[in-house]
Amino acid sequence: MKKKILLGLGVIAVLVVVSVAWILPGAFSAKRKPPAWEISMARFARYLATPRQWREAENPVEATPEALDEALHHFADHCATCHANDGSGHTQMGPKFYPPILDLRAEPVQAMSDGELFYVIHFGIRFTGMPAWGDGDPEKDLESWQLVHFIRHLPDLTSEEIARMKRLNPMTTEARAEQEALDRFLAGEDFEPSLKHGH
Repeated sequence: MKKKILLGLGVIAVLVVVSVAWILPGAFSAKRKPPAWEISMARFARYLATPRQWREAENPVEATPEALDEALHHFADHCATCHANDGSGHTQMGPKFYPPILDLRAEPVQAMSDGELFYVIHFGIRFTGMPAWGDGDPEKDLESWQLVHFIRHLPDLTSEEIARMKRLNPMTTEARAEQEALDRFLAGEDFEPSLKHGH
């Protein structure tokens, strides 16, 4: 009971501080860098908001090379637009979010339990730009559990893996055609270059 009271008081404190901060001039601008106290409060609130069953959940997916390979493909195709292939968040959009996209390789993320990471991926986080990627029953969402393994692997990502991910990143039809033409050229094949912009 005492623990529940303390948790309740903690949540109220977070809400009060955040509410006061939001009514200050410029508080809704996404160009500000979150102060340290806000980051700490937000992490504490996220921790409290994650149900215990998920915080303590163990990854049901075995960390096999096949599972990691599928997660790499999924991350490159769905997540890298915001998080970057290496998980750094250094993308065109990453720094423009509020809060900015996290570096998934950093200690605060890597220190989260597998269950916490899964919960964020499947359910998302309100007011951050992190969408809820999970569909249907979370108990059956093995793709998100695979991504948890990949997030753990990000600090050890190789240059070969990043190069492979670049080929898996979403592209426009025109950009993909240009990349394929470049690949053929680098492979020594003869091809007719497309004439664009009068060149």
